[in-house]
Amino acid sequence: MQKQVFKFQPRYFILTVILFLIEVLIALYMHDEFIRPTLGDLLVVILLYCLLRSVVVLPVLTASIFVLLLAYTVEFLQYLNIVEKLGLQHSETARTIIGTSFSCTDIAAYSLGIIFVIIIERITAKKSHN
Repeated sequence: MQKQVFKFQPRYFILTVILFLIEVLIALYMHDEFIRPTLGDLLVVILLYCLLRSVVVLPVLTASIFVLLLAYTVEFLQYLNIVEKLGLQHSETARTIIGTSFSCTDIAAYSLGIIFVIIIERITAKKSHN
């Protein structure tokens, strides 16, 4: 019997929508030195994790590593100035989604976000087994 790869999981989808709305609010209304750049990056990996888990059946660690590698890749592309190389420097949408500047702080925020995900998933798994 084949293992199911795609399965809609409402709990993760609801978390995705909530996190997306929080990210939009942060982008629109927070213009500080911590919440927007750091907390926003921490939350974005959690959002991507929830989005992935809302439609794909994957183990926690596999999904976490995939999302973290994706975030690291985007950050590396920022280091390479990919937005300018693609000629999208005048696109506010591209600049917001892809980003324009590499930061070690972003790497740390992504890592902490995924560590948070793994911890919460383990706590949740233990509670559901009891």
